[in-house]
Amino acid sequence: MLQKREKDRGQVQLLCMDDLVPQDHLLRTIDAALDFSFIYNEVQALYADELGRPSVDPVVLFKIVLIQYLYGIRSMRQTIREIEVNMAYRWFLGLDFHDAVPHFTTFGKNYVRRFADTDIFERIFARILGEAIRCGFVDASAIFIDATHIKARANKKKGVDVEVALAAKHYQEQLDKEIEADRKAQGKKPLKSRDDDDENPPTKHIKQSTTDPESGMFHKGEHEKLFAYTAHVVCDKNNFVLDCDLSPGNVHDSVMFDGLYGRVTEKFPEIQGVAVDSAYKTPWIMKQVFDSGRLPCMPYKAPMTKKGFFKKYEYVYDEYYDCVICPENQILKYTTTNREGYREFKSDPKVCKHCPSRAQCTESKNHQKIVALHVWNDYLERAEDVRYSPWGKMIYGRRKETIERVFGDAKEKHAMRYTQYRGRARLRMQVLLTFACMNLKKLATWKRKNGMISIFACLICCLTTQRAAYATA
Repeated sequence: MLQKREKDRGQVQLLCMDDLVPQDHLLRTIDAALDFSFIYNEVQALYADELGRPSVDPVVLFKIVLIQYLYGIRSMRQTIREIEVNMAYRWFLGLDFHDAVPHFTTFGKNYVRRFADTDIFERIFARILGEAIRCGFVDASAIFIDATHIKARANKKKGVDVEVALAAKHYQEQLDKEIEADRKAQGKKPLKSRDDDDENPPTKHIKQSTTDPESGMFHKGEHEKLFAYTAHVVCDKNNFVLDCDLSPGNVHDSVMFDGLYGRVTEKFPEIQGVAVDSAYKTPWIMKQVFDSGRLPCMPYKAPMTKKGFFKKYEYVYDEYYDCVICPENQILKYTTTNREGYREFKSDPKVCKHCPSRAQCTESKNHQKIVALHVWNDYLERAEDVRYSPWGKMIYGRRKETIERVFGDAKEKHAMRYTQYRGRARLRMQVLLTFACMNLKKLATWKRKNGMISIFACLICCLTTQRAAYATA
């Protein structure tokens, strides 16, 4: 049996740093795919030229963070430990065998002193995405929007109940105009002005973390109840992340839609389809997508009715007579349009009192059924037509291959399941850099594959030319 001798560890060999990094290593591929010198221009205004001690090279500083998120290392302390012994990491940073690695607190101090309250991370994300666009790798003919929660660094048992004011809908002014127009068409009086209610704005009670007050209590389905943040993400057909945003975990997915959708459609006017899940199936979102000239692709949303009762779709709206017909072929007449934008249709209690299906219809004491349809309900109906179309089914079917895979990779491979940071600003940095690394990895891999394809294409072309020459001879 061959045994290694201890003295072999002390051998002196002449080696080049470049020889220790495999040719197919991911970091070598990334280094060839993107010129990181653009970082100097991005941070130039954040550094003083002739003040204080020499700073750490900003490119090295940001490359250290990219290594952390590329490989899903749990902390900066552990990242520095890995860099000290990993030759590929040292090669990527431009460090020699004996060069000292920056202290693990260096990036944190630079964040507080230089990078906080700046858009440097957004610009790095945009630069990487811009390179992917320049190479023709981004296909934004259809986009996929969804949200995923990130566990906050906060104990779920350490919270207090607080009362907060309900934020007004940013489209409330437009909705109010639609409501007043509908009421006027029906001969109803205008509603009381909202200005009269400013003295007593509506509020709600929430549980706020004492450790990280900017997080929110998250609870959905079978998930554990905990303090978390929610990352709202848009990706294209090729899984490139186009934009992202962050909110507390208790903010509904549909609330953050407008900002994301507005920014993405401004950057990518070629978008034709918008694939979302049932959480985004609201009248305002459907109106927004259709009015922008695009089509929403979404799944079936089960009616939220009690078991054993008629479903909402069993009550048919008659556009000609502007009424609703119940399953027993009785008419529900229009009565009013409420402040929330819903048109109310009510049945005749005298008829419902003796109806054989009343137990499946209503439990009201006065035996009256009320059906509410939103003033923008037509957009929901149009969305249903798209859902049944072959194109709509095809686009929505790709969600599991695109946005769901993006979330899976981010959590399993890049440590985005939880965060070590506290506060929305720092977590936004983590989310942006994580998706920037995912885009960078895909960009580098695709560039390498395209290079290999080009070489094979040239070889085939040469062989074809030689074969033609021999045939002619």
